[in-house]
Amino acid sequence: MKRVITYGTFDLFHIGHLNILKRAKELGDYLVVAVSSDAFNAIKGKKCAIPDSERMAIVEAIKYVDEVIPENSWEQKINDIKEHNIDIFVMGSDWEGKFDYLNEYCEVVYLPRTDGISTTKIKKDLKLK
Repeated sequence: MKRVITYGTFDLFHIGHLNILKRAKELGDYLVVAVSSDAFNAIKGKKCAIPDSERMAIVEAIKYVDEVIPENSWEQKINDIKEHNIDIFVMGSDWEGKFDYLNEYCEVVYLPRTDGISTTKIKKDLKLK
């Protein structure tokens, strides 16, 4: 069984989020999704419209997702890979090269982002209206 992991904030869930989860699941049999906690987002200088408990519930309800865990720090990725017996680590292409150090523990795959959509764009568009 191939196990895949991906990470994200998943605020204002949109088609780009769904696409990356679907494509990540297509790479293996079991998909673990780490959702950034509110505390971790605060460290990153990010503010979410939706609290972490609700974002985790939304992601957990997606049919491609087998397990949801919280992401609480940048450093937890190696431990998550080992603890969940991960074969493939997946991130969007906007992170290209940033996680290559994880190749020591599993295969690292960067998937293309969905054109024309992002949480940042949605937030910006909402402010204009």
